[in-house]
Amino acid sequence: MQFYAQQLTPAQLCVPELPFAPQQAMELALASLQQLRQRFARVFVIGSSLGGFYATWLAEHEAVAAVLVNPAVRPFTLFEHYLGPNKHFYSGETHELTMEHIAQLQALDCPQITHPERLLLLLQTGDETLDYRQAAALYRRCASWTEGGGNHSFMHFIERMPMILGWAERHAVR
Repeated sequence: MQFYAQQLTPAQLCVPELPFAPQQAMELALASLQQLRQRFARVFVIGSSLGGFYATWLAEHEAVAAVLVNPAVRPFTLFEHYLGPNKHFYSGETHELTMEHIAQLQALDCPQITHPERLLLLLQTGDETLDYRQAAALYRRCASWTEGGGNHSFMHFIERMPMILGWAERHAVR
């Protein structure tokens, strides 16, 4: 955060706590994006894992630049194995994953990227949660940065901030 604070003001950063249900998560993401666009001429989003899946939809449907960090590809196929109660890794809350949630994720799928110029992909091959090759294939026409090793949380992410902000400066929609 120190690097970010040196480059931008805290008012330019919005980190919504997305709800568990995909439809509600996207509604909040859209509302947050709308608020930022009312306040700033240039906006971009960053999403990691499932957030990268959501950010892809935003880039494709809302014409916003997006940075995707080890993004989930077709998460609805992964989550089918977790139907029922699941404990949130960070909060400890228990959520019930249903087929309705799976359907909501399927509705947000972007099986083809039609605006690769809006996306920057960051991958680490050591991601223990997702197969990085799926993202590399889906986002093959996008600007990308792939590192050997690492993990799902993208080790040394802060070291990539100058690259991310430089890319956003060139690609964020005015």
